[in-house]
Amino acid sequence: MNKFLATAIIAAVSTVFLAVTALAGPTEAPVVKKRERNQQKRIEQGAESGQLTPREAGRLEREQARIKQDEERMKSDGKLTKQERLKLKREQDRASRHIYREKHDAQKDKTNN
Repeated sequence: MNKFLATAIIAAVSTVFLAVTALAGPTEAPVVKKRERNQQKRIEQGAESGQLTPREAGRLEREQARIKQDEERMKSDGKLTKQERLKLKREQDRASRHIYREKHDAQKDKTNN
């Protein structure tokens, strides 16, 4: 997969993720939203710099999408409870560790030199 195609795929997935986030409406947990944006930026930066292979970036994007789905399901009753916020925090903590490990492993995107 060439550098342009990988970057285009990451940009498209990121755009969809951000659009879904924007359409989701207000949340009672701005910290959750900020964390989601930060994680997304870390994935994009890793893909652009070559620290993440396209496969790794895709896997991390899917993990973020699952967390977003969990959040939407939790918010379906109109609020996030303290327990739900803690569960989202644990999921994001785990995802953050995954991002760090993938960005610092020996695998590099060879097309992104």
